[in-house]
Amino acid sequence: MGKALIIGAGGVASVTAHKCCQNSEVFEEIMIASRTKEKCDALKAKLDGGKTKVHTAQIDADNVDELAALIERFGPDVVINLALPYQDLHVMDACLKTKTHYVDTANYEPPDTAKFEYSWQWAYHDRFKDAGITALLGSGFDPGVTNVFCAYAQKHYFDEIHEIDILDCNGGDHGYPFATNFNPEINIREVTAPGSYWENGRWVHTEPMEIKREYDFDGVGKKDMYLLHHEEIESLAKNIRGVKRIRFFMTFGESYLTHLRCLQNVGMTSIEPIEFQGQKIIPLQFLKAVLPDPATLGPRTVGKTNIGCIFKGIKDGKPRTYYVYNVCDHQECYREVGSQAVSYTTGVPAMIGAMMLMTGTWKGPGVFNMEQFDPDPFMDALNKWGLPWKEDFNPVLVD
Repeated sequence: MGKALIIGAGGVASVTAHKCCQNSEVFEEIMIASRTKEKCDALKAKLDGGKTKVHTAQIDADNVDELAALIERFGPDVVINLALPYQDLHVMDACLKTKTHYVDTANYEPPDTAKFEYSWQWAYHDRFKDAGITALLGSGFDPGVTNVFCAYAQKHYFDEIHEIDILDCNGGDHGYPFATNFNPEINIREVTAPGSYWENGRWVHTEPMEIKREYDFDGVGKKDMYLLHHEEIESLAKNIRGVKRIRFFMTFGESYLTHLRCLQNVGMTSIEPIEFQGQKIIPLQFLKAVLPDPATLGPRTVGKTNIGCIFKGIKDGKPRTYYVYNVCDHQECYREVGSQAVSYTTGVPAMIGAMMLMTGTWKGPGVFNMEQFDPDPFMDALNKWGLPWKEDFNPVLVD
């Protein structure tokens, strides 16, 4: 059917590329482009031999003109941005210059400020609309699938949704004393930031890790989880009718938190530049360089993830609760695509989101979040492409 340009060559990009090649009827050709072409070539070597033709290229995702030239040369139907969130706006600018559809998995973050929100990308709406192209924001799992879960619940089971709790549990064990399951720089910035949730039309702010709950997760068991700020809350507060409260929780083990506190205490999680041996370095970027690469965790990670949404609301004037979630096995993911489940649960929805645009299943010029489109075809695709979901109509609620 067409072509996709994948920007990035890390763990998520690897999963997305594998899934595009499995879906060769839609993705006849893909190009994998990254700052380090050797990573792209190594991934191509794993993918070659199937129906999808795989190309590679070296690219600086901060250089808009270089990006636009590559897009013009390859001629993709969609650009799947799996680079760092700092580079989202540059990739969007290149898509505007070339009038090419855009997909990403995480919202923009300024590199010098530990803050992430959709305002910068939402500001592109009129320009994308005028160009006649679509930007699909946050087509990972959370954000992404969780947004689609919300749209599905709203469409099929509720007249009004009043409360949403998004629960992200990783019950995997990689054997390291301390490592992160996705980009360490992004992960640590997210976890150490102040928390927040949406309630009665306003943001309620909390200290980092201030609010803790325990939950018994299907396939994993009981885990401690902590309230974090997360970007999908921002769009869901706009697009889910009647919602009064939205919270996001993520599980962490005590060993992870103890190591993280120590690193914070000695300044290793700081994004403020320091002088070291005559040059400026950013401590968090140095820490990223010495921690295990998340892309290498696949063969040693065992256990499962469980990510989903619990809803409270009304249907036909009566109270209703509903829980929809996915359980993913780290080792099954590794056997299929050579990556652990955290990369898998992000990379598969990135492919599906791109497919929604390429096939015209989702369409409309402008900048959109996932819950703004019909959820049904995406939900069907999750079952087909490796992320089957489960439903519970009498779930245990989070207090």
